[in-house]
Amino acid sequence: MKLLILGALLGLLLVFPQLLAPVAVIVAALLAKPLVVAFGLGLAAGAHLHRKRVAR
Repeated sequence: MKLLILGALLGLLLVFPQLLAPVAVIVAALLAKPLVVAFGLGLAAGAHLHRKRVAR
């Protein structure tokens, strides 16, 4: 799913190159906030920790 969203964003940037500046500003603004970065990292780590382990 993440790859589909990334592909759609890259496709839009190829079709509409003038969107690169606003997208870069939004990403930079989000990365400048430590709470947002920590929340995103927590979501990513939580997705990997809560997977069911298969008994061997």
